[in-house]
Amino acid sequence: MSNPELSIVIPVYNEEESLPHLLGELVPALEATGRTFEIICVDDGSQDNSFAELKKLRQQEPRVRVVRFRRNFGQTAAFAAGFDRAQGEIVITMDADLQNDPRDIPKLLDKMAEGYDVVSGWRVDRWKEGLRPLLTRKLPSMTANWLISTGTGVYLHDYGCSLKAYRREVVKNIRLYGDLHRFVPAIASYYGVTVAEVPVNYRSRQFGTSKYGLGRVVRVILDLLTVRFLLSYSTRPIQIFGLLGLLTFGLGFVIGLYLTFIKLVYGAALAERPMLLLSILLIMLGVQLITMGLLGELVVRTYHESQNKPIYAVREELG
Repeated sequence: MSNPELSIVIPVYNEEESLPHLLGELVPALEATGRTFEIICVDDGSQDNSFAELKKLRQQEPRVRVVRFRRNFGQTAAFAAGFDRAQGEIVITMDADLQNDPRDIPKLLDKMAEGYDVVSGWRVDRWKEGLRPLLTRKLPSMTANWLISTGTGVYLHDYGCSLKAYRREVVKNIRLYGDLHRFVPAIASYYGVTVAEVPVNYRSRQFGTSKYGLGRVVRVILDLLTVRFLLSYSTRPIQIFGLLGLLTFGLGFVIGLYLTFIKLVYGAALAERPMLLLSILLIMLGVQLITMGLLGELVVRTYHESQNKPIYAVREELG
């Protein structure tokens, strides 16, 4: 059997009530596109009857594939498992909570037909639910989107929207871990992909409770540091650690010269001067940072050479 044209990847965590409604909307929406498809549902260690519901849906619809984790590994791991198993030329991700509208999938496909490699949904009418969501969800979401866009240089209005479409080669070249699923468009930009955004519908959650809150901003900031480093210095760590090392070493050296000067010229006592300890500390820290950069270069070289990892990405070849 030939590979499907579309692969739909859906992380599932405690969504037993939503699943029948989701598949009831998703399958007709995909059939309306006229393309062959598969639906990969990844049960991320659900504690309710989600897996039993998925088994039932699998019996009713053979194009549904089910992956069950042994425990809850998180949404990033669920997406990674789906990406590893996806066979379609275009991989579409979405949530299982019915907040993403399956009827928006043709919008993503039409935009991708214009030549884009990644198309992300933008929930334009998301914030119309009163004051409480404004404080607990809108403010953290807006802050997170601004931080990610500014930190990565890939400007999207809604990084948190799970409804996205990727060309297969994009997701196959990305290794996800931690909570990096929301950064996939930014990480993919490292390979020179083209990214677009289209407005999509937003629907309020009908079952269960939201799994996001104010703590999301803190996690985004920490993950953003990782992504920023990966995008800018993953193949040349000496440039960041070496620069910091030279700055701290140089500052410590200048302070040391100043203390030496006042000692030799004015006979000043240095034993009780905090600046002497500061100078020694900065010089030692500078040496350590430079050493870390050199060790990082060795790790990067080992990573690429031992696994034959390319340091480039080819879009196409002629001849």
